[in-house]
Amino acid sequence: MRIDIITLFPEMFAPVFGDSIIGRARQSGAVEIHTHQLRDFALDKHRRVDDTPYGGGMGMLMKAEPIALCFEHICEETGSRPWFIYMSPQGKTLRQQRLRELAETEHICILCGHYEGVDQRLLDMYIDEEISIGDYVLTGGEIPAMAFTDALCRMVPGVLSNNECFTEESHFNGLLEYPQYTKPAEWRGKAVPEVLLSGHHANIARWRREKSVEVTRAKRPELLSD
Repeated sequence: MRIDIITLFPEMFAPVFGDSIIGRARQSGAVEIHTHQLRDFALDKHRRVDDTPYGGGMGMLMKAEPIALCFEHICEETGSRPWFIYMSPQGKTLRQQRLRELAETEHICILCGHYEGVDQRLLDMYIDEEISIGDYVLTGGEIPAMAFTDALCRMVPGVLSNNECFTEESHFNGLLEYPQYTKPAEWRGKAVPEVLLSGHHANIARWRREKSVEVTRAKRPELLSD
């Protein structure tokens, strides 16, 4: 999978995607992540990518042409048109099921918004999907893009050591994850549930399923009715 990110702050991404699991996945070739400085596609010597909104109002809007030029450059560079996603508080809230679907996509481009948003004409003509990571507003789209990219990449084959690393996690099958325990078997008077020490795989699987339902009902009951 290749992911291109259009941003005003490409330097923010290097520390996040240069180490740990995503960093190793990039080194192995399981995923490619490329950032693009939007100001490189500005049309004036001041590298300006924003302007005042028609009709008045507070703040500035990101201009359409630099974004379009950057996206077209990516298309030309790769020889294909990526699925173009805008990280926006107006988008559909990101869910695990959508990540599973998008993990099948070979090439994705992400636009990080800033200021008061983006010229609507660019959104209408170029954007395929708007995605939100929650019902709140951040100062820019970089943090949402990082969260989305991290969540997406770990669904790509070869990124994690085994698919069970994510198939057993919260949200993958619509439930929250069951409680987990590690050594020692007793800690400060609290013992690990006996079934987990039994070695009986069918009973352990049944216990985990029951606990997943129990945890989901207690913490996120709305997931049981979805």
